[in-house]
Amino acid sequence: MPHIDYYLSTLSPFTYLVGNRIEEIAARHGATISYKPVDIAALFARTGGVPPKDRHQSRKEYRLQELDRQARKLNMPINLNPRHWPTNPAPSSYAIIAAQAEREKGHPGDLGALVHSILRACWAEERDIADDAVIRELLERAGFEPDLADRSMLMAAETYAANLEEAVSRGVFGAPFFITDSGQRFWGQDRLEDLDLHLAGKL
Repeated sequence: MPHIDYYLSTLSPFTYLVGNRIEEIAARHGATISYKPVDIAALFARTGGVPPKDRHQSRKEYRLQELDRQARKLNMPINLNPRHWPTNPAPSSYAIIAAQAEREKGHPGDLGALVHSILRACWAEERDIADDAVIRELLERAGFEPDLADRSMLMAAETYAANLEEAVSRGVFGAPFFITDSGQRFWGQDRLEDLDLHLAGKL
């Protein structure tokens, strides 16, 4: 069975634009997914990336144009300057990590729906994903216990730190980033078609 390691940042608009396409691709090929939230600022610092606020003005302008184009192409609403961004990514990342641990135990919650709802909350709904009340609501809506992240904070924090080290060691330098069990790496939501073709044996 194919497997995809999905390195993501809950602060990344390009991760938001993944939507539910990664789950659709995995279902099409019978693949499993491991969701691996990473601290994107720390990842940039370790791999030569530059945070958006520190980029040249021409890069900032291009980023906004590209986000607008891609969102319209995908028919996804997006606020290019969300009220609660940047914010602390840890609470939302911990929630995803805790929910994944529950899924591995056989819990029926919808992990993909949780991931997308967190990103949508930031980039389309003007909600603060560092707010515990928001996280509890989104966990419950996805079929998980609302206090799950609180109960699993130590484990989630350790996994979050381990995800960063793993990402750096495996050549990850941005988000979203996908690595297959064959070692093929795909960076960006605009490379999902290539990932799909690779899993189909066509690329």
